[in-house]
Amino acid sequence: MSREILADFPAGGPRGSWPAEEKAEELAKAGTPATVVMDLRTDRFLVVPEAGS
Repeated sequence: MSREILADFPAGGPRGSWPAEEKAEELAKAGTPATVVMDLRTDRFLVVPEAGS
């Protein structure tokens, strides 16, 4: 299954930092509903369009 990736961030960010969630919120405010998923294979958080968007 292939999905569009809007942004990606390393899982080991600074404590208290949520860059993937912040990017998803920014995109949603701009009209592109997005969600964050974890890619365990690459140890990265991916920002992807919400299903059905």
